[in-house]
Amino acid sequence: MNSETTNLSIRMDKALKEQAENLFSELGMNMTTAFNIFVRQSVRQGKIPFEISLGKPNAVTQAALQEIEDMRQDKIPKQSSSVADFIKEMNV
Repeated sequence: MNSETTNLSIRMDKALKEQAENLFSELGMNMTTAFNIFVRQSVRQGKIPFEISLGKPNAVTQAALQEIEDMRQDKIPKQSSSVADFIKEMNV
């Protein structure tokens, strides 16, 4: 391992930094160690070592969206809000 080091300065939200420092402290490391782990894994894997997404819906939300789409395409029956609505839909 190369013993030569360099300093790196980054900007971060103060509250986020404090939360990260608390987490890493509980894990038995400091911010420098945590960041070095992140960078080593990134280099080793040739990518960011975790998924980055645009807020993809969770499984429950995806299932609900699929159910709505299936209803729109008449793949599953629509649910009526009242008995009267159900009878009207059945007579159509």
